Amino acid sequence: MLKKFEEVVNFAIDFRHNLHKNPELKWEETDTAKSIRDILDEYNIPYKTYANTGTCGLLAQDKKGPHIAIRGDIDALALEEKTDVPYKSTKKQCMHACGHDGHTATLMTAAIWLKQNEHLLENPVTLLFQPAEEGGHGAKKMIEEGCLDGVDMIFGWHNWPAIKFGQAVCPDGTVMAGNGTFHIDIKGKGGHSSQPELCRDPVLAASAMTLNLQQIISRHVSPQDSAVVSVTSIDGRSDLTTIPDFVKLEGSIRVPTDELKSFVFNKIDEIVKATAKTYDVDVEVELRDRYGATINHKTQAAMVREELKNQLGENWESDIPTPIMASEDFSYYLNTIPGAFALIGSDDGVEKHQKACHNVHYDFNDKLISPVSKTLMRLAGYKGDF
Repeated sequence: MLKKFEEVVNFAIDFRHNLHKNPELKWEETDTAKSIRDILDEYNIPYKTYANTGTCGLLAQDKKGPHIAIRGDIDALALEEKTDVPYKSTKKQCMHACGHDGHTATLMTAAIWLKQNEHLLENPVTLLFQPAEEGGHGAKKMIEEGCLDGVDMIFGWHNWPAIKFGQAVCPDGTVMAGNGTFHIDIKGKGGHSSQPELCRDPVLAASAMTLNLQQIISRHVSPQDSAVVSVTSIDGRSDLTTIPDFVKLEGSIRVPTDELKSFVFNKIDEIVKATAKTYDVDVEVELRDRYGATINHKTQAAMVREELKNQLGENWESDIPTPIMASEDFSYYLNTIPGAFALIGSDDGVEKHQKACHNVHYDFNDKLISPVSKTLMRLAGYKGDF
């Protein structure tokens, strides 16, 4: 059994590298879940399973203080890794490009150390290893199956390459945006490119829709409100001399509130249908809600900031603007119970630690495991030494 904190961290780093070599996509994290549960078994940490591949380690459940949960996510992304690390993914089109392997290893550090010092805990702790964060609504499924039953507050974090190592952000209120997607099917009338007057051109209509949708942010949303509308795909493939019958246009939105999300969705529908009428094409619009904004609770956010200062030093706070326009399904937890979510910097000057999340050259910074696990353990109520 491990004894010193440094040994636990080194074990977690090796564990992280093994996860990185063997990534699994959302809802497919069978081997990842097994490796987590095997370690929990080895250290006699009882656990419950949720959402098939989700696992909640349980500590000091007989204590009477506030029940605190800390969360790590376990799924990977469908990307082909292009790093040169010795623990590079062994699977085609699957890699830990967002650092969930590091989040899992950090939570495992906390699990092992807290178990070895369980007698020092004055309150129950749940260690939440969650699947399917990457668009799979894993948090929602875990909550529906009862992972937060009896839990009073929850804390989580995400590594962030755009923030310098040793700095972080954890604001009151919105820390990450909500998101949604739009899917627009445009039906025109195809024909020979030499006879456009006989066609109803869906490519031209899609182009106009793309430009017109930019008016939502520039002319309908206050400059003081952060929001993004991005058209990310126009699929109207055809022969060089053929105007097609159909074009599919897709994209995403990022917004800080549900109210603004509804407004933006309504504007997308309105603008697309009006543009379709102008260009004499038929259109079907599908708007898909994804994650809500990740909104910190004031009391818990202050707790996180205090512990970040303790672990990272007086100059811990980054000046990066918030909310970050990326999205997180941690929002489901914060819509259910009080808690807070932090973004903690990984940029230590090493190129692979500066690559943005979801980049094929990205790699998690192992230096984060020690200070972040200490932060999480303090938030969970641990007052002993390391």
